[in-house]
Amino acid sequence: MLRRLVIAIAFILATLPAAFAVQPDEILSDPALEARARVLSAQLRCLVCQNQSIDDSDAPLARDLRVLIRERLVQGESNAQVVDYLVSRYGEFVLLKPRLNSRTLLLWGGPFAILLIGAVMLFLRRRKGSRLAIPEQALSAEEQARLDDILNPKE
Repeated sequence: MLRRLVIAIAFILATLPAAFAVQPDEILSDPALEARARVLSAQLRCLVCQNQSIDDSDAPLARDLRVLIRERLVQGESNAQVVDYLVSRYGEFVLLKPRLNSRTLLLWGGPFAILLIGAVMLFLRRRKGSRLAIPEQALSAEEQARLDDILNPKE
């Protein structure tokens, strides 16, 4: 019972900032445009907080960006046009998920390249280790007698 209460309180506290990020005066009267604005603002990084979307941030700059998005949507721009405008103004850093292009290829491909290099190194190391393994040979009679003397000393 207590555990559930703690989890519920933690969940409420974790979602509380997001609940107050978009102010009532920002919300558009057209539900379709408001839904588009929320989708766009969830994809854009708050330039102040840097680890939050502008939809979740209560920073003044995030508010300005949310208002700007809504203004441009009301003017009839498409989602792509709004995002392109913000990227041209603030750079690709404003996107929470950077676009795949020649400048971000290393960012997108880097983790896969590291995994591939690690797998190749592991494969080569295992292969090299199996070649260096000395095949087992039976002990000669002399070696076996000496081992027996060491393990079972006669007094």
